[in-house]
Amino acid sequence: MKKLTLIAVLIHLVSIAFAQSTKAPAFPLVTHDPYFSIWSNVDELNSAPTKHWTGADHALMGHLKVDGQVYRFMGNKPVAYKNILPAGDDENFTCKYTESTPPANWMTETFDASQWQTGVGPFGNKEGLSKTMWLTRYIWMIREFNLENTNLNEPLMKMKFDDDISVFLNGTLIYESGCCASGFRIIPLTNEMKSLLKKGRNVFAIHVVNTGGGAELDFGFAEKVIPQETSGIKAAQQKSVVMNATQTIYQFACGSVKLQLTFTSPLLIDELDILARPVSYISASVQSNDGKSHAVQLEVSASTNIATNTGSEEVVASKYKANQLTILKAGTVEQPILKKKGDDVRIDWGYLHLAAKDGSNVKQAINTTSEPFQSTATDQLQGKKLTLSTTVDMGTIGTTAKEQVLLLGYDDLYSVQYFGTNLLPWWKQSSSNSIEQQLALAATDYAAIIKKCERINKMIYNDAFKAGGDSYAKLCELAYRQSIAAHKLVKSPQGELLFLSKENFSNGSINTVDVTYPSAPLFLIYNPELLKGMLNGIFYYSESGKWTKPFAAHDLGTYPLANGQTYGEDMPVEECGNMLILTAAICRAEGKTDYAKKHWSTLTTWAEYLNKEGFDPANQLCTDDFAGHLARNTNLSAKAIVGLESYGWLAKQMGDATSYAKYDLIAKGFVTKWMEMANDGDHYALTFDKKGTWSQKYNLVWDKVMKFNYFPREVFSTEVKYYLTRQNEFGLPLDSRATYTKSDWIIWTSVLTNNRKDFEQFVLPVYAFAQRTPSRVPISDWHETKSGKMVGFQARSVVGGYYMKVLEEKFKNK
Repeated sequence: MKKLTLIAVLIHLVSIAFAQSTKAPAFPLVTHDPYFSIWSNVDELNSAPTKHWTGADHALMGHLKVDGQVYRFMGNKPVAYKNILPAGDDENFTCKYTESTPPANWMTETFDASQWQTGVGPFGNKEGLSKTMWLTRYIWMIREFNLENTNLNEPLMKMKFDDDISVFLNGTLIYESGCCASGFRIIPLTNEMKSLLKKGRNVFAIHVVNTGGGAELDFGFAEKVIPQETSGIKAAQQKSVVMNATQTIYQFACGSVKLQLTFTSPLLIDELDILARPVSYISASVQSNDGKSHAVQLEVSASTNIATNTGSEEVVASKYKANQLTILKAGTVEQPILKKKGDDVRIDWGYLHLAAKDGSNVKQAINTTSEPFQSTATDQLQGKKLTLSTTVDMGTIGTTAKEQVLLLGYDDLYSVQYFGTNLLPWWKQSSSNSIEQQLALAATDYAAIIKKCERINKMIYNDAFKAGGDSYAKLCELAYRQSIAAHKLVKSPQGELLFLSKENFSNGSINTVDVTYPSAPLFLIYNPELLKGMLNGIFYYSESGKWTKPFAAHDLGTYPLANGQTYGEDMPVEECGNMLILTAAICRAEGKTDYAKKHWSTLTTWAEYLNKEGFDPANQLCTDDFAGHLARNTNLSAKAIVGLESYGWLAKQMGDATSYAKYDLIAKGFVTKWMEMANDGDHYALTFDKKGTWSQKYNLVWDKVMKFNYFPREVFSTEVKYYLTRQNEFGLPLDSRATYTKSDWIIWTSVLTNNRKDFEQFVLPVYAFAQRTPSRVPISDWHETKSGKMVGFQARSVVGGYYMKVLEEKFKNK
């Protein structure tokens, strides 16, 4: 009986080591940084084009020819649009506009706008993106067009706007929306809207109000064109997909041949030189599935749109050989290095590379079409929306598997601008390094790197499984590549490591402190140097005298320009608390206080600020700024208290008994006062002055994880018990003001529990969201708890916060 039990345990442990996720809102394929980031947002890889995380098509296509029959296993032709009025992503259109209040009939088709200004779209206040600068509160635009036939095929409007928009068609209001659409919003015309169209002249009249911050208006009108499958091409049958920390693996049947397609982005969190190398592997392994031999050819292609912002830019592509590789290279003709900033922006400088080991069986081509197996003799081509294709004759395939590895890389030339200095990517620190060298190293080291990835895959899953079980471990797997690839690794002019986040699908800020804060657990566990790289720039900003306020900055700018805070409002309590807590956590993780000593004067200034302003916060924003301003926020107060606990703990570790005694007394007094003022019977309120409210007190988790133990455990158990009565199908709401939530904060809240059953009651609804959300994007951290739909935010680094339970386990022994 004991022997059988032991065998069962061993089988269970083996299954743990190799368990992998099979469902995701979106599957990561090529993930390196905020620009080089390609995903599949569908369950079947060949049912839709692959995407950049913003939703723009960054197409990878794959075909396998088996005994002359072609099977498409990756990507699909995108839905196309026939422009009636092009938007700014296709061409810089001209139109009439005004920023002065027009007559009441301005939106009618009979209005004469000839005296208005003529501008080039898109409009806005975004340097490098807006063709006509709009810096006032209001703008009115007229776009005219003529129709010979009103029977259009699925006509639609495509628009970007910031903030509030009203659209009129021939004098009738047809669309209104509040803030905002930073990416193109596609609005099909209803039958009622279509009835307003007429032969001859038609007029769209658009009004946008900028309520603050960014301003944008871009508008187009088109009809949908449904792509047709090329005759003779069949869709491969996808059998399965599994995902682990560093890989996404598909299985296909292509007639009588089995295909395993593996995407590996070797984000080795503990090996920075490999993590920073901008090269992913696409591996195709084929073998017969009927016992017979078959002639097989593989083709993988990449759209040059991957090297453009909108897809409308002119690109130049070339073919060459280097370091025993055959290489395709493409980039824009203009090469506007670091000229654009913002959220819904893709890289339009640097060069995409598709490479393979050179051989007589490998052919590469530059094409103007995405049709497969089209050979061209040219070594260079200029145009728009070109295709880079690599074809490999894999010979006769039998029951023994044969593998072909392709390399997809990106040389961004310069990665970010840091206080006026353009910084090279980490892998280019040596002047002798080149992208060709990086591709060659990736090719030569392939087998060794795959073994290292397997080590990371097992470590990530097993650590999370031991901490929180299978569903929790799969959430951590899902978060791994997304969190890391939302950053860029560079070195500052002062020689410090910088790991700079982009606040994806939010406002595009670079190195936002309250994005670093939730992301931190992943990096504290596996490489605190990367978390230092997320704090170093903020410390430098203050210590250089560039930021002179007595609290921490919110950000360093708008990605990729880190030249100083661009967010319109400070978050003083929020960011001071974050910086103090994370500095202490780094010291706990490293077992030494060197990092705190280096910045002690700055940390002292921030601790003094929290002592004065942190306990009962004034009306201000916190990290949950989407929920609006809030005065007397008890969760923000808890952050301030834990920030002061962190400072006192650091002082004690450094032997500063005086400072420790002072801040120990302050923290204890604040905790007692907090419990009295926030008490609302069976829970603690959202604010000190509003009873009958509640909120997740996720900031308290650091008191537990860091083992400060200032807050009595009864506070945690009281909150947990109350939270469990407020759960919805897809998780615990953020607070009593709305039913939406933040999944990272739910995981933090779950760590306040003292048993696995309660922990799982918080985690399982988040896992259900990840498995069943209708929002097919790189997982959103802001979703509705009743419907499972995303509210906003996607592809953000904050899912690194899912690792908080693993961090608690790590710190238990420190």
